[in-house]
Amino acid sequence: MVEARKVLDRTVELFPECAMTFEEGLIGGSAFDAHGEHFPEATKALCERSDAILFGSVGGPVEEQHLLKWKDAEKNALLGLRKAFDLSVNVRPAKVYPTLSHASPLRPELVASGVDMVIIRELLGGIYFGEHTTAADGNSAKDVCTYTADQIRRPLEFAFNAAKARGGKLTVVDKANVLDTSRLWRKVATDMAADHPEVTVDFMYVDNAAMQLIKAPASFDVICTENMFGDILSDAASVLPGSLGLMPSASLGSKVYLYEPSGGSAPDIAGQNISNPAAQILCGALMLRYSFGHLAAALAIEAAVDEAILGGIVTGDVAPPGTKACTTTEFGDAVVAAMKK
Repeated sequence: MVEARKVLDRTVELFPECAMTFEEGLIGGSAFDAHGEHFPEATKALCERSDAILFGSVGGPVEEQHLLKWKDAEKNALLGLRKAFDLSVNVRPAKVYPTLSHASPLRPELVASGVDMVIIRELLGGIYFGEHTTAADGNSAKDVCTYTADQIRRPLEFAFNAAKARGGKLTVVDKANVLDTSRLWRKVATDMAADHPEVTVDFMYVDNAAMQLIKAPASFDVICTENMFGDILSDAASVLPGSLGLMPSASLGSKVYLYEPSGGSAPDIAGQNISNPAAQILCGALMLRYSFGHLAAALAIEAAVDEAILGGIVTGDVAPPGTKACTTTEFGDAVVAAMKK
């Protein structure tokens, strides 16, 4: 977050119209220490009076998940934010830099041509928010998946507009050969496509989509799907660049928007100045783009991150074998130095 703030300060120097004021709030383990809960009312009130939420990372050591401080910390923090602010649309880009293709778990020829996709996931509907029951005898259980047409239109509208600003291709992922909710997704998407003739729409079953993400990731531009499918596919796509430290995300709704890196707090490397700040920095760019409409400033940050990475200034998680990795601070400095009007 220190590096992201440093880059945003530089952004304001170059683009005075982006002037902003920051206030800090506690969430997760630090909030539990101070308030006895993971998402305290003080933090919620702070978010409510803000124009955007630039979220850090949350979560404690794996071996301490049984402790009250860390038990359900991520769930209480993130689901609490999503519910409080009607965050119904998740936006997660996945980009493989050609110079970092060695870091991807896939063969170089599958990613060397460049992978650049955005996954749009519906966040507040589907099986995660349906009825969950277990029979009294413990021998059966039920999870209900429900969607309305209005719930489906929100992420799809964003996805159509995102496709227009990118490569013009939208892939809607479902399981329409089996599920009625998926058939409704397909119907709504087909109806909406008539209003977006400049976008090419195709439909793909989720099992095939999972396979194509690995087999031909460069073939995707914008993917839009329901909650559980999006959770699984975006996690699968997150490994393509080779590090969660390269993966920003945004959660959009009807009120304030949330921007967070896809990775967790990585307590095993805390304080060592070696973590990758690229995702957090790129979250700042997403914030400028979607919450404030400062497209030129967002593009300046993204271009500077690209310049730093393509210039070989990378942290140890993605550094090529035999090369010297930079520190967290050095990466932030390189992005600041690369920024242009």
